[in-house]
Amino acid sequence: MQEKNYYAMSLITMAVITGFTAGVLGSLMGYLGHYLNFTEMTPGIILAPWKGGWKDGWAGILLAILLYGILSILTALLYFGVLRKRKSFWWGVSYGVALFLLVFLVLYPLFPGTKSILKYDLNSILTGLSTFILYGVFIGYSISYEYEEFIYLNQLKLKQ
Repeated sequence: MQEKNYYAMSLITMAVITGFTAGVLGSLMGYLGHYLNFTEMTPGIILAPWKGGWKDGWAGILLAILLYGILSILTALLYFGVLRKRKSFWWGVSYGVALFLLVFLVLYPLFPGTKSILKYDLNSILTGLSTFILYGVFIGYSISYEYEEFIYLNQLKLKQ
């Protein structure tokens, strides 16, 4: 009897894809929030170390989205390594809040033009926090779900 392969790719590969997707979607949400004047924070801040007017055009937007996708792979792998076994929705919320605090309280001096979180208006803070929470929930729920599904299918496979 031939073995059935329920998963075509590894959990690490799924975490990488989840991270990249979360980074792209999160940065698109950030650009939308900035475009609609919900926040003065712009995802383009990741390009601050480089000089040039190109950063404000479509090339800058695409590069920023790509960079967030790549950077997000690392955050997804961190979640995978530390929290993948946590089933609750609240772990993703907590992860998003922790990332928000890390970026805007600790890492903000690395990006010229970025202010401390306390210097932004309330709308900017709430929009940024909401975006990070959705980002954390997306990563957390996706990775935890895939991990649980993998465990379940392997247990099913052992019973056969």
